[in-house]
Amino acid sequence: MLILTTVLTTGALTLTACGSRDDDNTSSGGDTQTVVIGLDAPITGDLSALGLGMKNSAELAVKTANKEKTVPGIKFEFKALDDQAQPSVGQQNAQKFIDDKTVLGVVGPLNSGVSQSMQKPLNDASLTQISPANTGTELTQGENWKTGDKKRPYKTYFRTATTDQIQGAFAAKYLFNNAKIKQVYLIDDQKPYGAGLAASFKATFTTLGGKIVGTDHVNPDDRDFNAVVTKVKKSGAKAVYYGGEYPAGAPLSQQLKDSVQIPLMGGDGMYSADFIKLNKKAQGDIATSVGKPVEELDSAKKFIADYKTAGYKDAYEAYGGGTYDATWAIIEAVKIAVTENDGKLPDDARAKVLEAMNKVNFSGVTGPVSFDEFGDTTNTMMTAYQVDGGKWTSKLSEAYKP
Repeated sequence: MLILTTVLTTGALTLTACGSRDDDNTSSGGDTQTVVIGLDAPITGDLSALGLGMKNSAELAVKTANKEKTVPGIKFEFKALDDQAQPSVGQQNAQKFIDDKTVLGVVGPLNSGVSQSMQKPLNDASLTQISPANTGTELTQGENWKTGDKKRPYKTYFRTATTDQIQGAFAAKYLFNNAKIKQVYLIDDQKPYGAGLAASFKATFTTLGGKIVGTDHVNPDDRDFNAVVTKVKKSGAKAVYYGGEYPAGAPLSQQLKDSVQIPLMGGDGMYSADFIKLNKKAQGDIATSVGKPVEELDSAKKFIADYKTAGYKDAYEAYGGGTYDATWAIIEAVKIAVTENDGKLPDDARAKVLEAMNKVNFSGVTGPVSFDEFGDTTNTMMTAYQVDGGKWTSKLSEAYKP
């Protein structure tokens, strides 16, 4: 009988299957070998609602793999580190994962800016990284992707979330064609995620014939946006598109509606129940998010039921299904590496798991899971949501390519 215990260490939550662990990837439990899957996310702070949903979903995948003995002879452990949505902390966490030789894959982070600080050290260590939330296009296709010069910067980086190129274009198309809004004021928080999303939105929206009636930048730590709201009101905009996340997006929306009754639209960083909790005037606001709502997917029924049974007090939020799939992708890669090595972990386990990631192909919570030559998900499903009656309601889901 496998007994799971939870060990709380400084900055980390580790799910430990009974049996000691040593540095050659082998536990003391006879022929059973130990593999650790790490997770980096903002478990505390303003974005913790999303980070905790990621942590719980990844942990659930690890527990399920152990319960079902998905990889015979392998016992999985889970190690979660809190990056506080700070790139410097994410980089420190990357090094902690690298130093633990039993870690064969890292799930996360939430923020594209944090990922930029983690990619190179993880790549240098041949340690697989897969994010369910990063959408910055340059992370997989390089800084020159806009000119068509796409080059994968890091072979170790994968994601189950689609790119800002796709998300921004999808948002622009939805606002122009479905919401029938032609005049938009564009605001971003100057962070890699927000700025990239806003740029992608602008490119497609203007191509469709929409007009950007004004642009501005805000500090994501600010909560007083009256100065920019005044500019929006004078511009004649029919909507605001905000490239950023819900901690600033919620008060921006509320202050906007105190002055002018137009909706605020954003990306997946806005699609959280906390956006509505923080914003008394969220009615009518719009957000896009990667994938189709898991509640509408037959493939997600078991995940939802298992998550409920596990008793997590935090919701799985926007990235729960994608995080489960990201974690399971590493589990599948470990299975391939072990199977190809006569049922044992190979000596060069990190390199072999990384090699196996390119072969991963399975039916996941969010649908088919596989990766293209850049490490991007082949699933480009996007959904537009609108706040109605105090909750996010899905309006349109489709597989989208610019």
